[in-house]
Amino acid sequence: MTLPQPRESIVRVDSPTEQRNPRTEGIDRLPTVDVLRMINDEDRLVPAAVGTVLPEVARAVDMAVATLRAGGRIHYAGAGTSGRLATLDAAELVPTFNTPADWFVTHHAGGATALRKAVENAEDDWEAGAAEIRAEAHPGDVVFGLTASGRTPYVMGALAAGNEIGARTVLLSANPAAAPSVPVDVLIAVDTGPEVIAGSTRMKAGTAQKLVLNAFSTAVMIKLGRTYSNLMISMRATNAKLRGRTLRILREATGLDEAECTAALLESDGDLKVALVRLLAGIDSAQAAEALTATGGHVRNALAALGAAAS
Repeated sequence: MTLPQPRESIVRVDSPTEQRNPRTEGIDRLPTVDVLRMINDEDRLVPAAVGTVLPEVARAVDMAVATLRAGGRIHYAGAGTSGRLATLDAAELVPTFNTPADWFVTHHAGGATALRKAVENAEDDWEAGAAEIRAEAHPGDVVFGLTASGRTPYVMGALAAGNEIGARTVLLSANPAAAPSVPVDVLIAVDTGPEVIAGSTRMKAGTAQKLVLNAFSTAVMIKLGRTYSNLMISMRATNAKLRGRTLRILREATGLDEAECTAALLESDGDLKVALVRLLAGIDSAQAAEALTATGGHVRNALAALGAAAS
């Protein structure tokens, strides 16, 4: 006899992203360009929505800076679009700002396989999220959860485990009406409203997550001194294009000609920060390297310690 199979559990998510958008109800009857205009009109709402949560993002930035300075790490936890965006953000920090590979760690429901295709029920696994944080995070780290609905079990499990071990916690959601089921130190709830296609959180909610992550991680790098003015002085020059960019950055930062900057880079073994401090302070590369080591690689602080003028 074949036994009846239990019904799969059903969760009804109460979130603005799941609601039907009255502005786009007729989208399937429009000419192509008007479909795109309608999508674009909705996309324009996202930056303003992100702007309203900048004080909360700032709290998360300051928390992350303190954590990294103390030797801790940032753990992103997400599922689906949220996890993919977090993975992208973490991956791009290494070549852009030459960060240690373990500063930003990504935990994605379903693992690496889920980056390319959906993994059945992975986002519903509270214990999987909790187990990853218990295994890899430490007291004082930051666990940064991302979930458009504000309720994804995998993410909430990660945040709960973060609280248990003494990590600090941040939740980024697109559901401002819902209090998180797990206490967090910082709640960033972006009101992106109903999606163009109801429930398709890869759209406005995902765009908001990308904007917040870009702003968050870039601000962290700025506060840690991995830029000089608005220049990328910590990047890895791993190809011809980036070596050309390195030379251009050094010229823009110092106002010196190509020959002087090329010579400084050669004498500094290609280290842009060392070459920059060397030229601005009028010292040799060894002294510049020592000043940077003493200030944790912070160019402005190194120049201040040397009594040199910064531009």
